[in-house]
Amino acid sequence: MSTYGREGRNMAKKKADPFEESLKKLQAIVEKMERGDLPLEDAVESYTEGIKLAQYCHQKLEEAEAKVQTLMKDLDGEWKTAPFEASPGSGDES
Repeated sequence: MSTYGREGRNMAKKKADPFEESLKKLQAIVEKMERGDLPLEDAVESYTEGIKLAQYCHQKLEEAEAKVQTLMKDLDGEWKTAPFEASPGSGDES
């Protein structure tokens, strides 16, 4: 029974989102570089890969943010959608 559970988890990992995979790879690179035991060439290669992964993740986050909508009540008490704003601001602007 527990074997089935592990297989299910492995299947979920195989179908992981490219963003999630990229984030995990980026985290592994950071951890590896923080140890400080990489030869210079490997450190430069890891840094370059890390920058590319960070840019990819940033792009995907911006795309997701553009899609996010928040539900708000207008002055008439009607529910409406509005673009998501990442930075906190006054919500009374209409």
